[in-house]
Parts: sequence; C-alpha cells; structure tokens
Amino acid sequence: MDPVPALKEPLNQPLKSVLGPATAKVMAEHLGLHTVGDLLHHYPRRYEERGQLTHLADLPMDEHVTVVAQVADARLHSFASAKAPRGKGQRLEVTITDGSGRLQLVFFGNGVHKPHKDLLPGTRAMFSGKVSVFNRRLQLAHPAYELLQGDSEETVETWAGALIPIYPATAKLESWKIGKAVQTVLPSAQDALDPLPPALREGRGLVPLPEALLKIHRPHTKADVADARARLKWDEAFVLQVALARRRHADSQLPAVPRRPEPDGLLTAFDDRLPFTLTDGQQKVSREIFDDLATEHPMHRLLQGEVGSGKTMVALRAMLAVVDAGGQAAMLAPTEVLAQQHHRSVTEMMGELAEGGMLGGAEHATKVVLLTGSMGAAGRRQALLDLVTGEAGIVIGTHALIEDKVQFHDLGLVVVDEQHRFGVEQRDALRGKGKQPPHLLVMTATPIPRTVAMTVFGDLETSVLDQLPAGRSPIATHVVPAADKPHFLSRAWERVREEVANGHQAYVVCPRIGDDMDEAGEAKRAKKSPEDEAEKRPPLAVLDVADQLAKGSLQGLKVEVLHGRMHPDDKDAVMRRYAAGETDVLVATTVIEVGVNVPNATAMVIMDADRFGVSQLHQLRGRVGRGSAPGLCLLVSEMPEASAARQRLDAVASTLDGFELSRIDLEQRREGDVLGQAQSGTRSSLRVLEVIEDEEVIAEAREEAMSVVTADPELAGLPGLRTALDALVDEEREQYLEKG
Repeated sequence: MDPVPALKEPLNQPLKSVLGPATAKVMAEHLGLHTVGDLLHHYPRRYEERGQLTHLADLPMDEHVTVVAQVADARLHSFASAKAPRGKGQRLEVTITDGSGRLQLVFFGNGVHKPHKDLLPGTRAMFSGKVSVFNRRLQLAHPAYELLQGDSEETVETWAGALIPIYPATAKLESWKIGKAVQTVLPSAQDALDPLPPALREGRGLVPLPEALLKIHRPHTKADVADARARLKWDEAFVLQVALARRRHADSQLPAVPRRPEPDGLLTAFDDRLPFTLTDGQQKVSREIFDDLATEHPMHRLLQGEVGSGKTMVALRAMLAVVDAGGQAAMLAPTEVLAQQHHRSVTEMMGELAEGGMLGGAEHATKVVLLTGSMGAAGRRQALLDLVTGEAGIVIGTHALIEDKVQFHDLGLVVVDEQHRFGVEQRDALRGKGKQPPHLLVMTATPIPRTVAMTVFGDLETSVLDQLPAGRSPIATHVVPAADKPHFLSRAWERVREEVANGHQAYVVCPRIGDDMDEAGEAKRAKKSPEDEAEKRPPLAVLDVADQLAKGSLQGLKVEVLHGRMHPDDKDAVMRRYAAGETDVLVATTVIEVGVNVPNATAMVIMDADRFGVSQLHQLRGRVGRGSAPGLCLLVSEMPEASAARQRLDAVASTLDGFELSRIDLEQRREGDVLGQAQSGTRSSLRVLEVIEDEEVIAEAREEAMSVVTADPELAGLPGLRTALDALVDEEREQYLEKG
C-alpha cells in the first residue's frame, strides 16, 4: 500500500485506530465523532478557571453538567429498603459548594465506599452527572468525579494551563475523558487544511487553522480562546455561505419559462370575487413574486408570515397567475391533513373558478385536484390524468406529488408549505417534473430572524408578511401559576365555560397522549416518594386531562380528544365536528399546531406550558382569535416564579410579535441547535457560530462568499475550501438520507 494519502490528510484517520476501541465506539454512537478531524472540531462548551467555580446556583435541569467544586461535608446514612430490610442499605450524601451555591451528591449501595474514602471535606474535584431535583433541592445522583489534587504526572499534564476545557459530554463519556482523547489527537492539528483563502484570512487578521485548533483545546489565556473562536466562527460561516452561494449561482444559470398573467384572466376574475381588499403587505409581496415569475430564471423565494397573515392568499394568487400564463402550479404540504385543508380552503376561496370543465364552472375556471398517498386508486388515476392533460391547473398534495408516476402537462410553479420539513433533494426531484425548472415559492409560519434566514435559507430570497389582515382579533395571553396559585387554575376553567356559554369553543393542549404505549417508562419511573412525585411527574396527557375535565371542571360540556396516534379518518371526523361547532372543547396534542382553522375557537389552555418551546407556544396560540371575537390563551405551569421556564412563558405572554419571540427562543437554546430538530442538513453542524450574536460575521461571510464564487464558481484555486465544502455537503447528504 502506498502510505502517502494517509500522511496527506491525517484528519480523516478513524478514531478507532488512534484511541481505544471502547472510547471510539462511544464517541461514534453518542457524539457522532468518527475521525480525528471530528474530534478536533468537538470544541469545549466553556472553560473553568482553576480558582473559579461554576455557578452551582444556575445549573440547568435535566442536563449533563460538569462542575468544579469543593466538598463541604459528607455523611453516610443507613436505611431499610426492600433489598436491605434490616437497615443495611447505605446512602452517602455529599454536599459540594462553589461559593455561589450548594449541590447535593448522592451515592447508594456498594457505590458508596470509594467516594466515602475520596470525597473528604475540603477536597476539590470535577463532578459530572445529570441534574435532578429531590425534595425540592438540586442533586446529582452517582456523579462521576475526578479529583483535582495530587501531583501525579498525568493530572498535572491534563490540567496544566489555567483554563480547564469543559466539553459537551454524555453520561457514557465525561468531559475529562474527552479532554484526554483530544490531547492524544492534538498533534494532528498541525496538518489541518485551511479552508479560508489566504487573502481573506490575512485581510481580517485571523489566526491560521492549526493555531486556532490548538488554542481552542489548550488555551493559556482568555485571549487565546477569543482568537480561536473568532477564527473558527469564520470557517463555519464562510464554508456554509460558499455552499449556499454556489447553489444560488447554479440556480441563476438555470433557464425558466417567464409566466405573466393575462390581463383579464383567472387572476382578475379571482380578485374581483374577493370580499375584502388585500393588505398593503400582501400587495407588496405579491408584486415581488409577480416580478420574479416574469423573469427567465427560476424564482426562489421564501415567504415568511405569521400564522394568519394571509400567506395562503398570496400563494394562491401566484398560482393563479401561472395558470393564467398557461402553466400549472403545485402546492406541497407536509401532512395529509394539511393538504386536505389547503385543498378545502383553496376551492372555497375560488368558488366556481375551481370548477373548470364542470357545469356551473366560470369561464376562466380551472380544476383544482388533491393528491395524497392514501387516496383510492380511482381518485388517484383521475387526478394523475388531469395533471398530464393539463386539465388541472392547480394540484395540492403531500410528498406523493414527487413520485415517479406523477407527470405534469407544464409545471410552472411549486409552492412548498412549511419548508423545514422539506429537503433540498425533494425540491430538486419536483423541479425535474417541469420541462424547464419551475419557479419555487416556499412558505413558513415560523418567524425566522434575518441571520437564520441567511444561514438556513441562504439560497432563497426572502419576503415577509408582517401585518395581520383586517378582522383578525388580538389574543390576550396570561400565565397561570398552578402551583403557587391553585385558584387561578379553577378560574381558567371558569373562563373556558364563559367562552362556551357565549357560543364559542376552546382548545386544551397537553404535551403527550397518555395511552400505555406512550410512556410505559414514565409510569415506572414515577413510583417514587410523594415529594419527588410533584417534581418529577410525567407531563400531563390528553386522555387523562380530557377524562378529568369531562367529569370535573367542564362537566356538561361536549369534550373530545385529538392526537397523532388516532386513525386519519377519526382525526378528520373529530376536526369536522369541531369545525362545525358540535364540540365545545377539543383536548389535543400539538397536532393542532399547524393549519387547523376554526374561527369560532376563542380560548386555549396550554397545560404544562413550560414543556413547549417559545416558538411552539406562539404557533399554538395562533389557532385562536381567528375570527372577529378576541382570543384568550392561558399558559398553565407549575414551575416556580424565578425559574427560566417561567421567564420564557412571561415572554410569550408579553408580546404577539413572532420575530421578537423567535429571537428569544434562539437565545435560550444551545449552540448547534439553531432551529431545533426542524432543520435538516448542515444546520446542526454549527459549533461555534451563534446565529443571533454573530449576525455581522454571517453577513460579511455572505459577501465574501459571493465574491469568491462569482470569481471562481468551481473553486479551482482553493483546494482547502473544496475539501471543507465536500465534508459539509457529505454531512448534509448523510443527514438528509437518515431523515429521508
């Protein structure tokens, strides 16, 4: 074998050839690290200074933490239990302190002997474990620990330097073990290929990549960390923006059929029928879209708008414009329920204009067909036929639209609803359905801050609808602190009864379903002491809550349930009864988050609201106040007033501005989780880039990327950048395939 390639790219060396097989296996399974390069890019989350301790006072719940602290006292207790009936059970309780707060550690059974010897008062150590609450106090049960004293070569070497790196860790692999593994592979950092063009790096005074890797893992001063982070942020922002710039460049080279609506065609007929005038925002965004549709390159536009801002109306007008110009338009929804709903609302908005080829259809009418996976064979055959012949100008459907069998007569526009459930590859597959690439409009109801839009949808131009249409009512939101003030909760149910008495309807949302399949584990875990029960009870469940309400606070009202595990027909039946006003209160999981439109629903009670994200609460709340009566949203939580969870809820209660809330949401999440699990691909590979704080870096990287790609679309002169790009694209493809 020729050994040269291995020398050339040592960062591709698999970890299992460098570290012990057991460690390599845990790194691959739990942290997704496979090569030396992966490990070098697993950066410390933060650094502890020798003399300075983590604030025990603000430890996150249910997270894996590593703290450096001093033992204040250690006590061994005996107790009787099922396993040790004669009082032979042993429990070691150790209190550690860092000056800001105290934390209890507990060890049980045979596990008490070693810590009892090691953890004497005054000892300093690193402790690692999952924070839980017991008797209303924070504790770590059976934490792993590493003593910070003694002068053995190993410890001094590992903890040398004033800053101790704390790595994102897992229960199977503590931060200090990751640190030791990094120590082993750090020499390879010298050979890292630099993705930044030299002119860019020097022009911005950024340190070379090998130096940055060394400084982030083994900093001597805070300045080292700052230099390293500044450099690594640029790498991430720049490589990602180059990938997006190349995609935009490739898209701009594609030809498309310009689609200009006829002056007195379908669009005009539709506008004449509208019972209201479009908002200024809708008109402005429509103009942007129509300008794009008239060009010879495919439109790629992202339409952001709050729930209820009238996105569907704007999209429908774009679809009608394309049909007017002799083409067809397809709208893709993430679920069957949503596809059916869009189909219903589009045909309702169009009236006889949607009855092309039928008696009673208007002269400019077209056919609007629905295409989903669960359709019967006959209906499906007819729909496919209508598409091939061009009889159907508009088709609305799920991913079934992308299948090979689906042929269009002349596909001119694709509208994708809720983009983040939809990969680039799927967009490409649909594109292939047109004689030339169709225009593309992507809609999302999740307000996305500018930088996230630049990062995640960087290949799309953005339009924003930020005013609500006339006639939409404001929604009042209040936090109901069920634990501190139980009478507030009974008042909440009274409010629901009042809304129903006034002829309106209500939603009650719960975090989980509650059948046995749901969380058999929860029930097992929940059999603990009563104080523990309150802190650790499983999230409230739809079936239980519905049952209690029907027998208790909401007795006499018509209560129904809706959740994701129900049969699609049952779901539809429940929604139809609710929409028809036959049900007073719908107790549901977040299945109602997207797309259910019941203007008569005015109240929503969200149970255990602290278990939902900020943006999710905002989306849910958008389901009420859709008619002319004002909406009311009550966020029920048992969290104490000072907790971070309550601050989140207060933020949601204080503003109806989705963009403001999405910023708060992002600031509260960890790096690397930019848009939660919703986004596919490269997004999760952000390691040091923080999308909100690094707005300038992202904007500058975008400019730089555009000029690099314009000058050299193939990046022929930048081998380091090409390698980094391949790695990014591979990762994106891999993640896409996993999700596919």
